[in-house]
Amino acid sequence: MKKIVIYMLAVAALAGATSCEGFLDTAPHDALSPSTTWKTEADAQKFLIGCYDGWFSDENLLYWDCASDFGYNFHIHEGWRNIGNGGMTASNAVADFYRFTTIRRCNDFLTNIEPIQFADEKVKNDMIGQVKTIRAYQYYERNRLYGGFPIIDSYATADEAKVPRKSEEEVKKYVFDEIDAAIPLLSDKPASSGTIAKGTALALKMRSALYYGDYQRTIDAAKAIVALGQYELDENYAHVFTVAGKGSKEIIASYQRDKSLYSQWVIGAMYNNADGGWSSMVPTQNLVDTYEMSNGLTKDESGSGYDPKHPFANRDPRMAMTVLYPGMDWQGGIINTLDKTIGGNKNPNDPDDANNASKTALTWAKYLAPKSQYDNMWSTDVSVILFRYAEVLLSYAEAENELNGPSETVYTLLNQVRNRAGMPEVNKAKYGTKETLRELIRRERGVELAGEGIRRADILRWKDANGKMVAETVLNGPLTRVAGTINYQEPDPFKRAVVTGTSKVEDREFKIHNKYLPIPQGALDKNPELKQNPGY
Repeated sequence: MKKIVIYMLAVAALAGATSCEGFLDTAPHDALSPSTTWKTEADAQKFLIGCYDGWFSDENLLYWDCASDFGYNFHIHEGWRNIGNGGMTASNAVADFYRFTTIRRCNDFLTNIEPIQFADEKVKNDMIGQVKTIRAYQYYERNRLYGGFPIIDSYATADEAKVPRKSEEEVKKYVFDEIDAAIPLLSDKPASSGTIAKGTALALKMRSALYYGDYQRTIDAAKAIVALGQYELDENYAHVFTVAGKGSKEIIASYQRDKSLYSQWVIGAMYNNADGGWSSMVPTQNLVDTYEMSNGLTKDESGSGYDPKHPFANRDPRMAMTVLYPGMDWQGGIINTLDKTIGGNKNPNDPDDANNASKTALTWAKYLAPKSQYDNMWSTDVSVILFRYAEVLLSYAEAENELNGPSETVYTLLNQVRNRAGMPEVNKAKYGTKETLRELIRRERGVELAGEGIRRADILRWKDANGKMVAETVLNGPLTRVAGTINYQEPDPFKRAVVTGTSKVEDREFKIHNKYLPIPQGALDKNPELKQNPGY
């Protein structure tokens, strides 16, 4: 099998070959066409690639934090801003989430591969395991987003596809059944670069189990990943998110890109205005405030050394590897997202004046720095990560603490992540109860995985001491940024920003029904069996 990226260009042709493009995404009056019959192992190989196209959206992963307290999306037409501020309706819902295209391709594949004879049955089983994992991921994501989804694993007519949603519990069971069926079929190592192996299926099982609060299943899956012996933390946190880091042993699954064949454009949209970007998705001051000080204390603790005048100074080293902040050395200059003018000229990165400037005065550093790694920031071969080993350690630690309370296992798991970041080890006396350790684990997970599309799911599943969703607190109220000026005479980049106050970016509102997205009106029109989620 050649590298998976080579085949991505053939996807459009494959869709035509199946005679069923838009299988469940067609207009209400369109019928579903039968699939093309396969004959050979080579046919199966070609159609496998079609299943991989869009099995997860690397672009969406980069946007998803905009739907949380850690991110913001300014351009309203992109759809993410309304998810973050609670403004979603059936008419402005992001319809891409409700598509069945990849599910339909997986169904076609699993139906047609059965009668085909393979020279090696293990190859056939491995391919089946890959596609079952892809299909399980589709249902996990849609179940998380909509709280129930139609389960369609085979169909022949348009009318048969018009079915009601299954309950959230039914879809959850389906996801776990699919993953458990896939795992024994999969090889321990990928058949080729970018394909699914056992570690990916286990990571999906771990993440979905944690989301549903199934802590023992989370622990079992995490242990199985560790036992594979294939993954480890990269020595350099920032390296994982660069083109040079695409082969890091920390990465379990990523969307493989090749700029000469199937490039990634959305990286360009992440850059600030002065760099020629759109500032489409940007981090928030809420994220910066979550980082501990370099001494391991939170900014509000006595003795932390936090100076509100210089909020970027003396922080967890991961902050500067995750966020491009005002005052930072960048591309031979200094980032200035605070002043209205620079040297008498308009500041192209002024949040209040430049349309494509970051409205939070911050930009993501992950996947962007150093910019010199890209010949063309609008056509890159960066591989956006879906699962990495740090998430395994943090998920294992969280589940272990929730199930059994503090233990040496939990501290060891957390310290692996903190040691790599250059942070002090966990203070066992300070974090010696389930409740205090839970607070630390959540904070650690937040800063370690910031900008990787995981935050919203976390704040939806986490509850506070009163049983209220964390999202109800962190996504309600004004979103603000720092205001002030840049002191160009200051040699320390962390202290160049002189903060004098805050400025409001937008008002946000989160109600309980916002846990789920509205079903797009177009989907309701196509399928009269669907019922809209409450509150929309």
